Amino acid sequence: MKRHWHIGLLVAFITAVVCLCPNGGAQENQTTGETPVVLDRVIAIVNGDVLLESDVREEMRVAALQPLSVPPGQNTEVNAAQRLIRRALILQQMKAQQVINYSISDDEVKKSLAELRTQIPVCRQIGCATEEGWKAFLKENGLTEQEMENRWRQRLEIIKFINVRFAAGIRITRQDIQKYYEATVVPTFEKMKEKPPTLQSVSPRIQEILLQQQVNSMLRDWLQSLRDQGTVQILDSRFGENNSSDDEDGGGA
Repeated sequence: MKRHWHIGLLVAFITAVVCLCPNGGAQENQTTGETPVVLDRVIAIVNGDVLLESDVREEMRVAALQPLSVPPGQNTEVNAAQRLIRRALILQQMKAQQVINYSISDDEVKKSLAELRTQIPVCRQIGCATEEGWKAFLKENGLTEQEMENRWRQRLEIIKFINVRFAAGIRITRQDIQKYYEATVVPTFEKMKEKPPTLQSVSPRIQEILLQQQVNSMLRDWLQSLRDQGTVQILDSRFGENNSSDDEDGGGA
């Protein structure tokens, strides 16, 4: 998500962002025939934070880097918008509950990104394991290294928050990991005619996904309670309903 705006700035924001025309008006200029230029649209307001249509596009683009948790067929505008809403709710709670330190070290971010570079199927074709290949891959997807590191750090912090709050007592077995590997990871890579990574190399990521699946029911109820307590307004029906409880990949991490 690129930016948040306080609700008090919404009216000025809509005027400045949604319409750009000589008169500042929304109608076509009858004298010159010029029409407004739409730069962006507000699609939802989450407890005072504004989500934009451009945020949804960015979420869809970045989610394409996580084919194990957000398969291409599920990376729709609606799902992307709902991931953004869930993430906004979680980040607001993380900010409000500062008793526990959810920060992630630079080494943890680098290690996790190094694992990611071996797990994206298309990366096999351009050699993301090398610095040149990784930079080429990021450029192809319109990302800089700093943007990717920031996004991945936020993702790891959210996962840490979810684990601390919901994962106590949940146990993921080796059999669970192997079953997911054989049923999901291997077919995903085979479909793209790529050799699957070894079970050992993706076990941490699979464990993470399975843990998120285990806490989803608790997380879904918690997120719904946050919606009920606060205000989630979806202003564009293309991006879902206000009461949507769809959940995937750890609440939008």
